[in-house]
Amino acid sequence: MIREIHQWYSPALNKEMPIAVYGHYGFALLLIPTAAADYLEYERFELINTLTPFINEGKIKVFSVNSINTESWMNKEMEGYHKAIRHNQFNNYIFHEVVPFIKNMTSANTNIISCGASFGAFHSMNLFLKRPDLINGVIAMSGVYDLMEYTDGFYDEQVYFNSPIHYIPNLHEHDTLEKIRNGKIIIATGSGSHEDPEANRRFSEVLNSKSIPHVIDIWGDDIHHDWPTWRKMLPYILGNRE
Repeated sequence: MIREIHQWYSPALNKEMPIAVYGHYGFALLLIPTAAADYLEYERFELINTLTPFINEGKIKVFSVNSINTESWMNKEMEGYHKAIRHNQFNNYIFHEVVPFIKNMTSANTNIISCGASFGAFHSMNLFLKRPDLINGVIAMSGVYDLMEYTDGFYDEQVYFNSPIHYIPNLHEHDTLEKIRNGKIIIATGSGSHEDPEANRRFSEVLNSKSIPHVIDIWGDDIHHDWPTWRKMLPYILGNRE
């Protein structure tokens, strides 16, 4: 498997940001880390190993970015307003730096699918829904799509516009909705410990209310919020993806 580490100074985030790249060909799978983790998390917890057949066969090329959640919602010392600003800066980093990097590493026509587990699922979903002109779909595992779950009660306009369960019901822009409807949305979660299948069902109902096609896959009570789940879940999803 081809493995490369790239890094550049991000104008959006005002810091060096590394990115791990795996593979040589295929659609781009953009991995967003969980919680306070880093760009090598998916490799460290052996999820990349489970994707080896897809990578070596040229079905996917994986791009794993760094998290800045410790400079945002996971930082208990910051004011909510500043956490929200940092969150938006992360979005801009993805849209204006990572997406062009992926296109340069692949082609202008390469599809990009955002993907993540836990808090990474939330980010992946939010990134796709905000810019379906840049990102072509999302695979979200074990997520919740209400940013208020992470804000310690802080709520303002910036939180609203980064909380899919809040802004999607009020999204009426035809072109954006059509791009979202043309994307591929896969929501998967377990029903075991620390999973929240009801939150996923509620979000599915929101998507249905806007006629947004999606797949929701609720796994059983033995499927917990942990790496064995995601090492099983993602290859299954990719293996059954149309």
